[in-house]
Amino acid sequence: MSEELTLLPTSATKEEKYKTLLPQIEALISGEKDLIANLANISAALKQSFDFLWVGFYIVKENELVLGPFQGPIACTRIAFGKGVCGTAWKEKKTIIVEDVDKFPGHIACSSDSKSEIVVPVLKNEIVAFVLDLDSSKLAAFDKTDKFYLGKVCKLIQHP
Repeated sequence: MSEELTLLPTSATKEEKYKTLLPQIEALISGEKDLIANLANISAALKQSFDFLWVGFYIVKENELVLGPFQGPIACTRIAFGKGVCGTAWKEKKTIIVEDVDKFPGHIACSSDSKSEIVVPVLKNEIVAFVLDLDSSKLAAFDKTDKFYLGKVCKLIQHP
């Protein structure tokens, strides 16, 4: 597949954008066996298609989340189990949506521009292998539509 995404009109709804992007991501990563390459392209595709502040992955290594491929401002390099939104999603093995990061107990402020966040854990054999983390400079930027479609993106990674 060409490494270019179909550009979406700015008038497209969030759901329309995800519906157009999902098969493009699937085509982009199909046939590529390298996890880091796929995570990098997924990060870029999501960042390019939406107005997110930060999109990236944290990979579980030696009982920490370690920064993986991402698009956006400089990020925290390591996150402990159960700490911040990413560490909590890892601990609870579930997607967490935070409408206002300043109201999340123990939020780790990698960027002061971040106002809301969604973190989707990716499980391999029922164990969290990494998390997909998205931040927005807008309050309450993420909702059930993001949760649904980002879950689908993560399923593509679980079963390449």
